[in-house]
Amino acid sequence: MKRFDQYLRHLEVLQRANQEDLENEFIISGIIDKFFIQFELGWKVLKQLLQYEGEGISRSSSPRDIIKAAYVCFDFLDEETWLCMLQKRNDTTHIYNEDVARQLVQEILETYILAFKHMGAAVQNRYGKVLEEMP
Repeated sequence: MKRFDQYLRHLEVLQRANQEDLENEFIISGIIDKFFIQFELGWKVLKQLLQYEGEGISRSSSPRDIIKAAYVCFDFLDEETWLCMLQKRNDTTHIYNEDVARQLVQEILETYILAFKHMGAAVQNRYGKVLEEMP
């Protein structure tokens, strides 16, 4: 699955965020941007997997609907964390406060990267070679 490959490539970059200068506002902004992209890829991978599983909700274009359906279908998804990430993703366009941006970066480093890694490993474990056959 092309989108899942992108998900994994972007996750590799995001995982290196803690090695950067977290006092630099450009780095902080870049980490938040990478989080935004990673989240987008994540919920779209879930949408594609729901479609593969024959779930009708996969026709929805709402990340919230996809996350809620994925939580029911996949035992590897932490609904609360993903819904929190959705909220943070929605808020990223309105971050003008440096302290709020730094706090989000800490959440990304401490919680969200782990959730992305967990999902990536679980998807690979569950679908294996099937991923190569998906568009």
